[in-house]
Amino acid sequence: MDKNKENFVRLQFTSIPDNVALARVLISSLVAQGDITLTDLEEIKVAVSEAVSNSVIHGYQGQEDKLVTIEASISKGILKVLIEDQGVGIEDVEQAMSPAFSTDPERMGLGFVFMQSFMDDVQVISTLGKGTKVILEKNLIKENQACSHLAN
Repeated sequence: MDKNKENFVRLQFTSIPDNVALARVLISSLVAQGDITLTDLEEIKVAVSEAVSNSVIHGYQGQEDKLVTIEASISKGILKVLIEDQGVGIEDVEQAMSPAFSTDPERMGLGFVFMQSFMDDVQVISTLGKGTKVILEKNLIKENQACSHLAN
């Protein structure tokens, strides 16, 4: 990944489950512009999918006429992705981020676990009745790339 390459994209889409795939394509297209491993690309796609799914399933509780916003930027080799909804919000963010917690008994409750394991940083900002922002960050510059940049 060229640490000097910068890019930004913002997209809003309705809260239908099919648009999770749209978010995956968007983030794939943005991140694949750089030199990234397939493993890293897949992990980023999973993290973004989980955040968007949370907005659709939990934030809007299945209402398909609401909006989900995704903003993604790459700056200085750092990918930053914001996924935002204006849904019901999360009562206890810490509890929601714990393994196997879900407000839906049909779900495994591993979305935040995947996000935390695949990304370098995960922040969740939520207000009851107003919605949730999930901010995901990933350093796209590999250690050996960073060392070679320092040598130049």
